Amino acid sequence: MKIRKILCLLLALLTLFALSACGSEQSYRVSNALTLVEQQYSLAFRNDDPICDYVTAALEELSAEGRINELSRKWFGAEVVDFPKKEGALSALEPPKEHTLLLGVDVNSFPMAYMQSGNFWGFDVELAGFVCDKLGWKLQVLPIEKENVYVELYSGNIDVAWGGIALDEAELSAGKYTQYGPYIDNDIIIVARDGSHISSSSGLKDKIVATPTTPEALAALETQPKLMEKLGQIMRIPGGTIECFAALYAGQCDAVLTDSTAMLYYNSH
Repeated sequence: MKIRKILCLLLALLTLFALSACGSEQSYRVSNALTLVEQQYSLAFRNDDPICDYVTAALEELSAEGRINELSRKWFGAEVVDFPKKEGALSALEPPKEHTLLLGVDVNSFPMAYMQSGNFWGFDVELAGFVCDKLGWKLQVLPIEKENVYVELYSGNIDVAWGGIALDEAELSAGKYTQYGPYIDNDIIIVARDGSHISSSSGLKDKIVATPTTPEALAALETQPKLMEKLGQIMRIPGGTIECFAALYAGQCDAVLTDSTAMLYYNSH
């Protein structure tokens, strides 16, 4: 009888611990309080470059095989990436020759492309690796500034701008390079932890908002001058998205300026 009581007590303690763990995990979810800039990510190639044909055909085969949806679920918790599907797309081309794909990425675009322990990583980097595996190519990742896509492509520094890149609408209209995509929505938003009661711009009054130190982050805030006036403090954090979310979870700020893809990542990990 005594043993049974002890077992019941242990079971109750384990149940309480499990419930506490679930509640803790749930409290770390975040929600979009305000959208500042709507944008989408794409790939950019030099015009009439055959590399474009091989990369896009490989992507279409990977999409048809379900590999891209699998990768999307891994990084974002849902199938939010949209590439065309075409079985045997590479069979319409000559067999690819040996090549090292020069991939230009924005390393400030977590979780699409970023640095981890001195290495490039992210959804786009991993997917580019799958593309190169399918083509028998090697991959070399290079950091670029997203406003320099045209210069980087036509100087030969990169073969493709792909890694958290929202292409310039004026350059696209002028036909400066070939766009493939867009393949995912990525808005610049302000997020707050679930349960914080911050769900709109009015809820941000007198609040501390952490932002990366990138020019893009400041430009996004400047689209909302009235919001900037009502904020309690803008906390610019060196390092980027990961450091901003660390500050949010540590209670050092009330909200974070980030990307919608980062919100998807943190809500699924």
